[in-house]
Amino acid sequence: MTSLSKTLSRVKPSPTIAVSTMARELKEAGRDVIGLGAGEPDFDTPENIREAGKRAIDEGKTRYTAPDGIPELKQAICAKMKRDNNLDYAPAQVSVGTGGKQILYNALMATLNPGDEVVIPAPYWVSYPDMVLLAGGEPVFIEAGMDTAYKITADQLDAAITPKTKWFIFNSPSNPTGAGYSWDELKALTDVLLRHPHVMIMTDDMYEHLVFDDFKFCTPAEVEPKLYDRTLTCNGVSKAYAMTGWRIGYAAGPEYLIAAMRMIQSQSTSNPCSISQWAAVEALNGTQDFIPKHNEIFQRRRDLVVGMLNDADGIVCPLPEGAFYVYPSIAGCIGKTAPSGTKITDDEVFATALLEDKGVAVVFGAAFGLSPNFRVSYATSDEALREACTRIQDFCKNLT
Repeated sequence: MTSLSKTLSRVKPSPTIAVSTMARELKEAGRDVIGLGAGEPDFDTPENIREAGKRAIDEGKTRYTAPDGIPELKQAICAKMKRDNNLDYAPAQVSVGTGGKQILYNALMATLNPGDEVVIPAPYWVSYPDMVLLAGGEPVFIEAGMDTAYKITADQLDAAITPKTKWFIFNSPSNPTGAGYSWDELKALTDVLLRHPHVMIMTDDMYEHLVFDDFKFCTPAEVEPKLYDRTLTCNGVSKAYAMTGWRIGYAAGPEYLIAAMRMIQSQSTSNPCSISQWAAVEALNGTQDFIPKHNEIFQRRRDLVVGMLNDADGIVCPLPEGAFYVYPSIAGCIGKTAPSGTKITDDEVFATALLEDKGVAVVFGAAFGLSPNFRVSYATSDEALREACTRIQDFCKNLT
């Protein structure tokens, strides 16, 4: 048997995908399982976007495109950046990839050398550290707990930066916590970054439009224009437009970096699906009326889940500003024993016992770099959420 690359020993499979797979297999085996692991909206892709995709097929727009996106989509992205973020970009500063994940990966592959460090706030999206490792870099974590509402401070960021730091990865609203940084909170971080001109900023704005109450989204290059030339602003159509399976992500940044990312993509996947690109043009240029309607539903679900989880013994669940996740602490459950005899020693054991005993699938906190917690995605029906939270309450009540 041929030996595999040593690089694989530096990474692990995605825990969120693993949880979703386990839940699906249990369902197929006849178990009553409620999956709260998948990070994707349960809404259908809006009709105008679906029609644009169908139209692209009917008009024969099914051939290869430029490796990193059609001109029409790049123009739509430039218009979106100006409209929503007050940022001016030219099409040559834009890259379109097969989902947001490929955009981040291309940028890291194009820039990291062995020994380069990437500063990542924790809790973090599970893929950030592994993509850094695959690209030959070293992740450096800054832990942000509930005492700071899952947000890092300027002092923490300053202390984490070294001469080896190549990137700072920033995500607001956050996956997995839903925490969003205000303008002033982000300005404190950008002030630190101004003092370290060798550090690039990779901002993952995928949940930009999924915000609640009076929270106002902002992005680093908007807050501090002096960082414009050092910032890769990443986004996509997956979450706000309910287009997870269409696989379109994009980024805008320095032209030299975009050119390097284009070269990586031209020798790996080449162009994203042509049909999906035309659908994304409609998503960005077309009506945005459904976004606030979806947000009303998400906010109602957030309030339902937060209220019910805070009524569960041993659980404390903060109220997030955006995305469609909550990240409750289970510190009050650690050390207790489930009716099955399982001792709850950490959040992975908690999540496994919860799935086995009550048929509720969540993702354990260690996967996101902060324990003892778990992540719930509330991008599913009110009925399923109410039933799942009732089961979690019952599970916690019976711990001794």
